[in-house]
Amino acid sequence: MGKSTLVREFSKEYNAFVELNLERKEDKQLFEIANVKLIIEAVLVRENLSMKNNSVLLFIDEIQESPKAIHLLRFFYEDYPELHVICAGSLLEHVLKDISSFPVGRIQQLVLHPFDFDEFLTAKGNDQVLKLLDEIPIKEFSHHIIMKLFHEYVIIGGMPEVVKTYVETDTYTTLKDVYEEIWQTYKDDIEKYGQNNTEKKVLRHIIDTAAHEKDRITMSGFGNSNYKSREVSEALRSLDKSRLIQLIYPTISTQPPQEIDFKRKPRLQFLDTGLLNYALGIQSELIGLNDLSDFYRGRIIQHIVYQQVQSQYVSVGHKSHFWVREKVNSNAEVDLIYQHEHFLIPVEIKSGSQGRLRSLHQYMERTNHHYAIRFLSNNLSIENITSLTKKPYTLLNLPYYLSTRISQYTNWLIGNY
Repeated sequence: MGKSTLVREFSKEYNAFVELNLERKEDKQLFEIANVKLIIEAVLVRENLSMKNNSVLLFIDEIQESPKAIHLLRFFYEDYPELHVICAGSLLEHVLKDISSFPVGRIQQLVLHPFDFDEFLTAKGNDQVLKLLDEIPIKEFSHHIIMKLFHEYVIIGGMPEVVKTYVETDTYTTLKDVYEEIWQTYKDDIEKYGQNNTEKKVLRHIIDTAAHEKDRITMSGFGNSNYKSREVSEALRSLDKSRLIQLIYPTISTQPPQEIDFKRKPRLQFLDTGLLNYALGIQSELIGLNDLSDFYRGRIIQHIVYQQVQSQYVSVGHKSHFWVREKVNSNAEVDLIYQHEHFLIPVEIKSGSQGRLRSLHQYMERTNHHYAIRFLSNNLSIENITSLTKKPYTLLNLPYYLSTRISQYTNWLIGNY
């Protein structure tokens, strides 16, 4: 994800920077001392540094390799508040569940997502386009320019190494090896957390078949296998903790607080849409399309919009959800629910004309406000809609690329309509 690169760039704000990598034996051994004062002294001597009159940033990379290091973090915080410490690691949720004395309240946990569209544009040097995106509402003339760039982003996704290679080569043909290396690394890593050979086989099977599953999954027989529901659900929970493939369960609420129904079928959300495209083998098909709305049953565009919205949150436990109402002969489903203060805003992705908004109508008839959002390929517009029971509401139509700005546009919608 570029965690180490990001921290090194941030370290330029400090007078001194110390980097430890716990995949190195000599760095990991420091935390066998179990005394923070001695660890700091050893590090400062080794790096020929002093804490006096210096602002020092200590970076502990690959911290998942040492549960002892995680346990000692509370003492860095309590005994040496003048020393700033950043840690980074992969698959940390798997390590943290086995730590009985995690220093709650002393550590701020943050999630680093793949690049969102704005960060993709930054990598490409499209500063003028970013200025256009900052204007609310966006100017109509810029739509086709930005949509073309967004299609590039949808195809390759936001993995930093992939974006870097694409920017350097300006071609899609060089990316296959980068995807394969990333994908294989994730597969090798996640297998470490299978408790036995059977769990490892189930994990491998899910990773190999998940991309081809339907919109909402069934645990039993996942991926045309003979695996039982319990085996699949346990493996998927491991993948969910790794964030490689997340389980997204529906909410049944139309007003806060959200009630999540874990008994209903969930969706799967991959870490990155580019990786999903690669796993499906559809990137070459995407290149020539002018409108991605209905490609692959609309799954790709729904996936990228969710990824964009999710990327706006850095808290570890946050997930956005979709809404369902499942009754006999009266099922309804809204693609995404966005919580804005005391409103749960329904968000449709690529729905058609007003006559096809049946699920949105049902949601709006049950909620405590009159605001709805729809992402589609067209330019920004506002519609005044009436539900089947004659409840009026305001529908804000936004182009897909503005999903990173859902918060700003929700504020704009509520403040002006």
